[in-house]
Amino acid sequence: MTRILKSGRKNQRVREKDVTLVALKIEEGDYESMVVRGCEKLEKVMAENLTVVTEFLLLGFSSLGEIQLALFVVFLLLYIVILSGNVTIISVIHQDQNLHTPMYFFLGILSTSETFYTFVILPRMLINLLSVARTISFICCAIQMFFFLGFAMNNCLVLGVMGYDRYAAICHPLHYPTLMNWQVCGKLAAACGIGGFSASLILVNLVFSLPFCGANKVNHYFCDITPVIRLACTNTDVYEFVVCICGVLAVVVPFLCLCVSYLCILRTILKIPSAEGRQKAFSTCASHLTVVIVHYGCASYIYLRPTAKYVSGKVRLVTVMYTVVTPLLSPMVYSLRNKDVHVALRQVLGKKGSLKLNN
Repeated sequence: MTRILKSGRKNQRVREKDVTLVALKIEEGDYESMVVRGCEKLEKVMAENLTVVTEFLLLGFSSLGEIQLALFVVFLLLYIVILSGNVTIISVIHQDQNLHTPMYFFLGILSTSETFYTFVILPRMLINLLSVARTISFICCAIQMFFFLGFAMNNCLVLGVMGYDRYAAICHPLHYPTLMNWQVCGKLAAACGIGGFSASLILVNLVFSLPFCGANKVNHYFCDITPVIRLACTNTDVYEFVVCICGVLAVVVPFLCLCVSYLCILRTILKIPSAEGRQKAFSTCASHLTVVIVHYGCASYIYLRPTAKYVSGKVRLVTVMYTVVTPLLSPMVYSLRNKDVHVALRQVLGKKGSLKLNN
């Protein structure tokens, strides 16, 4: 009897263990299925939130309200003056044989570059000042950034070459025809263009290889590199470092070369015995030096700053100086302060006036 009871108890324990194991298996299966379902839901939520950006919204001056109409008139007038000033400089240099020298050759290249440089930014900005929809497609934003950076870096390099030209003319006047012959000038101009647009291509590829998801409001009036890179939904430290290196190469290196050139020029000018000779030598550099200070000063303030310290209001104001005032300053300074351009401009205008009278 006791044996039967013991065997019954053992069978009951075995059944309880089997039931427990079955229950555990069911619970494990439910837990796994719950985890799978939870992951699927999380992936769906993430997919909904991480929407791929196909266009950007340029905020520009939208916060200024009714003042935008006044800004439109001001910027339109400035754009007309920039175009007419730079086109005049290019035409005068092309028509006057006396200005067919390396110095004015690079001035013509600078004016051409600044004309296209403003054409990349200002027309779009003027349209956005009058329109409610300020969107720009992903591809158009990349194209605008590419040409803006390309022409901007080309300008920096051309100004550096113009400093070297003044150094060669003043410090080595006897060797100047050899140092700055037309073949050398052509190679330097090509190097400036290739260098500027190659660096621009690298930067644009880096920026637009970043993932942009959700946020698409660019706190600027055009697709500049700093406000766009801040919209990326990933860590951009490495990309910012590369941008900083390119900024140093495009801005600091030519500026240091300019500083060395002008120190040598200053030392040579101080050795000239006559006051008239010193004044004449310095007057050939004054126009270039004025443009250099404004151009490099604004570029350094904008692009040699960490994006973490990016202050939209101040930087936007300096960017207006850089994109509008600098292209306006170049033709004004060179036409008003430079006697050769002044005389050539009078001659060209005089010829046109006489032709009209004869007709």
